[in-house]
Amino acid sequence: MATVRLDNVRKTYDHGKVAVAGATFEVADGELLVLVGPSGCGKTTLLRMIAGLETASSGTIAIDGRVVNDVPPRERDIAMVFQNYALYPHMSVAENLAFGLKLRGESPAEIERRVHAAAEMLGLKEMLQRRPRQLSGGQRQRVALGRALVREPKVFLLDEPLSNLDAKLRLSMRVEIARLHRRLGATMIYVTHDQIEAMTLGQRIVVLNNGEILQIDTPMRLYERPVNIFVAGFLGSPAMNFLHGTLRTAGAQAQLDIDGATVLPLGDLQSIRPELSNYINRRIVLGLRPEHLHLADSARPNEPVLRAQLEVVEPVGNEVFLNLRFGTNEIVARVPSQSFPPHGADVALSFPPQDLHAFDPQTGQRVPSGR
Repeated sequence: MATVRLDNVRKTYDHGKVAVAGATFEVADGELLVLVGPSGCGKTTLLRMIAGLETASSGTIAIDGRVVNDVPPRERDIAMVFQNYALYPHMSVAENLAFGLKLRGESPAEIERRVHAAAEMLGLKEMLQRRPRQLSGGQRQRVALGRALVREPKVFLLDEPLSNLDAKLRLSMRVEIARLHRRLGATMIYVTHDQIEAMTLGQRIVVLNNGEILQIDTPMRLYERPVNIFVAGFLGSPAMNFLHGTLRTAGAQAQLDIDGATVLPLGDLQSIRPELSNYINRRIVLGLRPEHLHLADSARPNEPVLRAQLEVVEPVGNEVFLNLRFGTNEIVARVPSQSFPPHGADVALSFPPQDLHAFDPQTGQRVPSGR
């Protein structure tokens, strides 16, 4: 396998649109790195530049230490899996798997070895003589993966490979890709807009927006310490709640004055979150993840409590999403499944102050803390 390194890679189109604005990162040998962000953020353009399907406007792309900016795609020793499978409909599964190897001039014996090894690994042995139209969406995606696998490339590039599948198939294929990566120890770069895919598959994640890299880190580090409001809101399901207001003090206790009539109690921030003392009497944005809101009870006597109006209850099996209104804010709480009061009732929710995320409202950046 191989490393992949990008140094200040930029892509600007003729009409002046900047698709990628100076991307710099390295993918370690055998790592599965995920590029994630909303549609149009530049993640697929970045992948296509690594593949050689797009030309970088500036910067360098190196695979296994070799700069490949001017190297044609077929000589980069990469294999790409596309969103639309791109299978040849008139060929059998075996012929689809073997096609690229035949073009490369591999011997019949080597082609047969690689095709059968890939079919065994991906559970395609009984389907080798079928045509793509005789396969399910998940089976076609496995053939597309197998076609990349038989190449035995230095780097695998996967561009939204699961987006055409239904929810159940996406889950099973996600597990298959994770197993395949562990088995091969392959270097993989995976593009998706789905933050669940990113969090469950990636050893590290690159978060992009508007062509810029905002943060590169492990999934849990991104979840626990997002660098700005965009990253905080993009990763996590349901999304983080954001409360805008002015930080005030009342004796030793702090509170967020949201709209003059609605106040969020915060407890003793001097001992729990002393870094927020610089924002007293200033505007601030506080973030609180839905799973950190709890139905207030005697088990959490020392936590601040807010009271919000229940609007919609969304049961999803073993847990429930409560959609509530807190002043002018809509918030969501993720709580265990149980009986709830009727719509419109007041619900008391507690939260641990140490789980609050704080952001500067002007820059959108995280307020530094000791955590």
